[in-house]
Amino acid sequence: MVSSDLIESVADLLTSKKLSIATAESCTGGLLGHVLTSISGSSVYYDRGIISYTNQAKQDLLNVPVDLLQKYGAVSEPVAEKMAEGVRRNASSDIGVSTTGIAGPTGGTKEKPVGLVYIGLSTKRKTVVKRFVFDGDRLENKDSTCVEALRLIQEEVEDQEL
Repeated sequence: MVSSDLIESVADLLTSKKLSIATAESCTGGLLGHVLTSISGSSVYYDRGIISYTNQAKQDLLNVPVDLLQKYGAVSEPVAEKMAEGVRRNASSDIGVSTTGIAGPTGGTKEKPVGLVYIGLSTKRKTVVKRFVFDGDRLENKDSTCVEALRLIQEEVEDQEL
């Protein structure tokens, strides 16, 4: 479960730096947006969320190129990167965050096991993507993804001039 202290810390950081954020979610299905908006007054920093579960949604709503999806698959670093950049541009927000992965319990392969997740974060200056392999059940993997996304937001906002 995502700790309320972590959520409040990220909310305070975004609010104090006057930064806006938008989310593009696949494997978390809107959970990250839910977590980010669980704080009263979150409309100060949270602009919007896009749940782009299918490849078509990633293309239509986030401008993820079809060739990237065909070459690397939806669960990949390049797609997480384009999702984060796409939602940031779409929302004209300071930060775009993306999640794409295999929550499980089905859908995994040897190359892309259940629990494999990519989290992207895009600002006007740069885009970073982190890879994780979680070993929980479906809900635990989604929750772990949200925790790591919040940590990435916290790390990037604290360390960078956006």
